[in-house]
Amino acid sequence: MAHEGLWVQLLELDAEQTARRANCRYVADRGQYVVVLLESEYVVELSERRIFRRETCSSAGFIEQLCILAYLINARDMPFADKLVRPEALPGGQFFFRGPHTLPTAELAEAFGRHPEDLYRAAESFGARRREFGDASVELTVLPRIRLTIVVWGSDGEFDARASILLDETAAEQLALDAVLAVLNLAVEAIVTFGSKKG
Repeated sequence: MAHEGLWVQLLELDAEQTARRANCRYVADRGQYVVVLLESEYVVELSERRIFRRETCSSAGFIEQLCILAYLINARDMPFADKLVRPEALPGGQFFFRGPHTLPTAELAEAFGRHPEDLYRAAESFGARRREFGDASVELTVLPRIRLTIVVWGSDGEFDARASILLDETAAEQLALDAVLAVLNLAVEAIVTFGSKKG
């Protein structure tokens, strides 16, 4: 089974406390957590060790499962700092986010660099709100205690397009760095894919 070790860890935790830490719901009579991921509700069914999207009843993908399980295990009941930092500025991030763990900023620059305003439309269905950085920027809540901000600078005759991803400073308190990267990859893929379908 995928993520066997994470399931074992989750099943050892007090469910009510876990729901409070993760700012999600626990349905005791069904043994289910309900977690909002990118504006969609996912049901975590403990007895079957199964995660599915409530709206469609379709099974969550490998990355969605990883993000949700890691979040339920690690989340802390604490407010956002409302201070944005680059992922590399998180403890250990300078060495982690490189090589095979490179941030997915190139995908954002490629998708929205020619028309940065397309980022607004692509991110809208995920509950994003506009920010005032770069040529276009949005803030979205990926999980209840994980927010990220995407910034895009468009290409012109002098400079290539580029993009940046910023996180609330508390992100490292909520997830280990490998799970942070999984969340970022998931969010970027969702927005880029949605943008390409609507383009």
